[in-house]
Amino acid sequence: MSATVSAPARTSPPPATPPRPPQGTLAPGRVGGPRRWWDWALAADPGLGQAQAGWRTLVSMITALAVSHAVSRFLDLPSMLGMTLGGVLGLVSAFLVAENSRTRLARALLWMPVPCCAALSVSTWLHPHRVLGLCLLAAGLVVVTVLGRFGPLGLLTGMQVFVALVVGEMAVVPLSEGGPLFVVALVTSVALLVVRLLLCHPMPREDLLRTQRAFVIEARRVADAAATALDPDADRSVAITRMEHALRRLNMTTLIIDGRLAQPEVAADPQAAELLHQYLFDAELALQGIGEAVQRMSRHQVPPALRETLVVGLVIARDTPLGRTDALRPAAELIRSQAVNLPRGTDQDDEVRALARRVGDLLETLADSLASWLRLGWNTPTARAKVPFQPTVALENGRPAGTGPAARRVVTAHGSRGLRRAVPALRAPLQAAVAGALILPLADAVNPDRYYWGIIGAMVVMQGTNTTRERLRKLGHRVLGTVAGAVIGIALLHLTGHGHIYWTLLVIVAGLTVSIACVQRRYAYMVTGLVVALVQVYGLATSYDAMDRLLTDRLVDNVLGMLVATVCAVLIFPVSTRKVAREAAHGYLSALEELIAQLADEWRNPGAPVRPRGAARAVEAALYQMKSVHQPLVRMPRGTRGRGADHLLGLLVTATRHVRSLAAIADVGGDLTPRLRADVERITEVLTTSLRTLDQQITTGGREGIWVRISPMVSELKSVLHPPAGPRADRLYKALSELAALDEALASLAQERGLAIATPSLPAPEPALTEGARPVRAAVLAAAPAIATPADDSWTVTLRGSVRCPEHGRCEAWVTVVDARGKRRAQVQAVDGGYTVPRLSPGAYTLVVSSPAHPPRAESLLVYQPGPDLRRDITLSPGESDA
Repeated sequence: MSATVSAPARTSPPPATPPRPPQGTLAPGRVGGPRRWWDWALAADPGLGQAQAGWRTLVSMITALAVSHAVSRFLDLPSMLGMTLGGVLGLVSAFLVAENSRTRLARALLWMPVPCCAALSVSTWLHPHRVLGLCLLAAGLVVVTVLGRFGPLGLLTGMQVFVALVVGEMAVVPLSEGGPLFVVALVTSVALLVVRLLLCHPMPREDLLRTQRAFVIEARRVADAAATALDPDADRSVAITRMEHALRRLNMTTLIIDGRLAQPEVAADPQAAELLHQYLFDAELALQGIGEAVQRMSRHQVPPALRETLVVGLVIARDTPLGRTDALRPAAELIRSQAVNLPRGTDQDDEVRALARRVGDLLETLADSLASWLRLGWNTPTARAKVPFQPTVALENGRPAGTGPAARRVVTAHGSRGLRRAVPALRAPLQAAVAGALILPLADAVNPDRYYWGIIGAMVVMQGTNTTRERLRKLGHRVLGTVAGAVIGIALLHLTGHGHIYWTLLVIVAGLTVSIACVQRRYAYMVTGLVVALVQVYGLATSYDAMDRLLTDRLVDNVLGMLVATVCAVLIFPVSTRKVAREAAHGYLSALEELIAQLADEWRNPGAPVRPRGAARAVEAALYQMKSVHQPLVRMPRGTRGRGADHLLGLLVTATRHVRSLAAIADVGGDLTPRLRADVERITEVLTTSLRTLDQQITTGGREGIWVRISPMVSELKSVLHPPAGPRADRLYKALSELAALDEALASLAQERGLAIATPSLPAPEPALTEGARPVRAAVLAAAPAIATPADDSWTVTLRGSVRCPEHGRCEAWVTVVDARGKRRAQVQAVDGGYTVPRLSPGAYTLVVSSPAHPPRAESLLVYQPGPDLRRDITLSPGESDA
């Protein structure tokens, strides 16, 4: 015989069902619905930008090749010539035309035939004159750099001109075929527009929702990794590494969301966009805090009862549907009550208690942020922020901008006076002109038949790179991708053979699709797919024996062009990596100064139209640019890298972490007394002056100046505010603590840069904060009684049961088993309403039942006697999910 004793459930009763959203409003279930099998794709590609690029390429290439072939047959043109032109249009449109409105999409696609056919006609006309053809190809490289300054349409025009000139050099096109070819290009462009509108319709709002869904997925990963880190038998280093990786991806996703909110088609209401930005900022901050607290807690001995409560709370946070975030509050309250009732002991015990209470507080903050986010989705027309959203994160190819903004500011600074004002406009065209003049004779001497490969290498390295380190890194990726693509392409060519044109076209389209889809991931992956496709094209006119030599010549010419262009960029109006790094650091410190200025305005004039969270997000974007500048040429193990860059980034990461916390709690929400306001203003003024001094030192490279520490001033002010007399004083107290921590991190950076460190003092301010403030003490729940674990654990039993849903009949559900040590013993899915958990040893457990249609439910279970299978039937709480 066996027996099962059920202890009372450790969670509070489920919250009341929130009101259903009105019809026609945003459906938040698309963002926070149940776990789905394709979530891994959304997390790996926030917004599905890469997947959309691959799909866009697949659709465009199939359409362009099919339509151009049909039109060529109708006009009695050589099919290969028409398909070449159509393939060029399809590839360039898939790569460069990614507009998120129908008007701009139509304008770009219908404009493509004009520059393409015009350049092709000129190239055909000059084809008999070899020298003029070489000069024209070099001029095409200059055209790309000149027109690229005029936005996406200018870049598209320049790229079409360059590609058409290369095609004119590769293929012998009769001049008399110019008119029919224009008809082929025009019909192909119209077909591309129709297919793109039907199968690749611009949906910027949908892209934003997918990115928000990626945020929810990463948030669940953080909670799951935190629960794993508390497992007493888990590998702590592996669990912490996994959690840090999830936190980095979470931050990247929120940066992308902020960048997407800056697009007018995405956020038509700036007020709602600002609220969405604030709620996601607070939710990310709560998850970051939970991760840091669990990371510190895992270094200590956590009492089993507290560990179990923490793991159960984190599992509930992972499985709670977005529409049932109130289910997090009982878990947070239980964690806090368990921490309060821990026996007093050593300093280590006090730290564990404080960290556990912090996890409970952050879980409640997470619930508030997500609930506000959900209400915003339901009430977008009525929700309003005190200030409209303003963009702070710039996106490039769907990702936060790297070295581009800093490099452009350096180039602009070159042309500040006199004749140097022309430098920003002439720098890139002059580099391109000199590079083309040097590359073409060299490439013609090395490989007269395909000299255009050299100029293609120059164009590749000049697009999308800003520093010498980036150009050399791109060169390395080009070599690796070409070698890998050649091996794969030749193997596929042998597999398909010469005579199977449709299989060859299939491999070409697949290779180009993979190439475009991977362009944001790794440049080497993009080159691999491109070379695989090119090998099939070369195989149509080249024997197997000559393929190795052909690909080797192509690689040599590409590398030659890339090296010459890199040398020209170094010698002609150069922008050194050191200058870009200084400008990126200047941008970071300027963003910090802007944040401090907004905090000063908030404290000076409560309710002022400021955006501290937006300013903090700008600091994070500047940090991302700093990381891009200092990215090593070759990735090495952490222990073998240079200490300087790693230490600098470490200090800035620490400073940014305090910036996030400071921005979230800076709104004190009440009038300060005149004396307190004066002291706070003095602190912010001193910090701003120190930031400007450090900025000047980094910009000029001098070693003079003083960093005045505000930490002692803050400590004196905090001593008067302790204990805080009310919520306003508590928020100011915490804000001052984060300000002092930020000062310590920046003071360490200033000391490394050679600045002197000074420590002033602050007169004691009045203890009064606001009128009418009263201390507020939080109520806590009693700790759950501990369940003793039997000593004899040589036997195991199998737990079986059913999960019933009286409201829906049958619901999808998962059952997670957590033991008394806080270790997750199993996680199973209920199949046909039943579940089975094998090999449960004697002890106390908590069953957490999660379902997309109900809030998570936690029940206690005691296994103390061997015998046949145990039975536990669970009835889900009523109430429909809002997700």
